[in-house]
Amino acid sequence: MAFKVGDNAVYPGHGVGVVKAIETKEIFGKKQTFYTIQILDNGMKIMIPKDNVASVGLRAIISRKEANEVFKILRKKNIKIDNQTWNRRYREYMEKIKTGSIYEIAEVLRDLFLLKVDKELSFGERKMLDTARSLLIKELSLAKKILEKKVEQEVREIFGLEAKSE
Repeated sequence: MAFKVGDNAVYPGHGVGVVKAIETKEIFGKKQTFYTIQILDNGMKIMIPKDNVASVGLRAIISRKEANEVFKILRKKNIKIDNQTWNRRYREYMEKIKTGSIYEIAEVLRDLFLLKVDKELSFGERKMLDTARSLLIKELSLAKKILEKKVEQEVREIFGLEAKSE
């Protein structure tokens, strides 16, 4: 996948960023081309060798159609929540987030919201819920070309939460 300066890209585990530059640098006598990406949420800059784009999982923003699929995943409520210990669940969910797959992140968000109904989430799970939510909302708002507040509201309605923040 080739990106241009100004393109949005998703870096697994960190979320949506903007390609700020494409630079060629010489490292150990070998010229390499890098994408410089600035993550929107925290301003962090990441340099990714063009040759490693696939291996690190850098990808384009999902389409509007794919965004609708994400909402279908969020609405699916008749799923079995794994009753393993919170730290096992945490590791499993962290692996899903690290894949960068919007669908897996949606599953983590849904599962944690559903789990929250039955029991108190651990500190790590609450933090992961926030991470999954912010990763998802940023990308869905760009995919659907609507404000993040609108996406947040849609997600909250799916889980029967009031419109104000928690």
